Amino acid sequence: MLLTKDQKKKLIDELSDRLNRSKAIVFAGYKGINVQALNKLRKNLKTKKIDFKVAKNSLLKLVLKNNNIKIDEAILDKQTVLAFGYEDEIEPNKIVYAFKKENEKLEILGAIVNHEFVNAESVKSLALMPSKNELYGKVIGTIAGPLSGLINVMSGNLRGLVSVLKQYSEKVK
Repeated sequence: MLLTKDQKKKLIDELSDRLNRSKAIVFAGYKGINVQALNKLRKNLKTKKIDFKVAKNSLLKLVLKNNNIKIDEAILDKQTVLAFGYEDEIEPNKIVYAFKKENEKLEILGAIVNHEFVNAESVKSLALMPSKNELYGKVIGTIAGPLSGLINVMSGNLRGLVSVLKQYSEKVK
């Protein structure tokens, strides 16, 4: 289907807006994947508030050029699907990577993280990293561990003092 000039301009503006709002954009080749599988990926992404877009490569090239983002040109020679993550740099990588494990035909091509291009191997590395919430939990656990130990030690001394005072009061009676 041919697009009019106005439709192309609207798509370029939409892609530019998404690019500027995104913390991460994952590029994946979807050749050979059926519609049901792509809809499953779309649904998985949507649960985490990540947009899914099949983009026309010629328009995507213009958007990237207009925003001074350089990526490997070979990526845009393939049928490309994009996952736009607005809240987290890691989550889109995790979901697309997990989907690739189920669908071998999906090819992770690379990503733009904080407006810098990273290759497919970096996407895998990002996908294997713990999420922000997991990292926060680990930091809190690391901080809370010594504090709880300190509380136990201090309460042990108090328990000892109470025990000594109790024994003394029983002896005095």
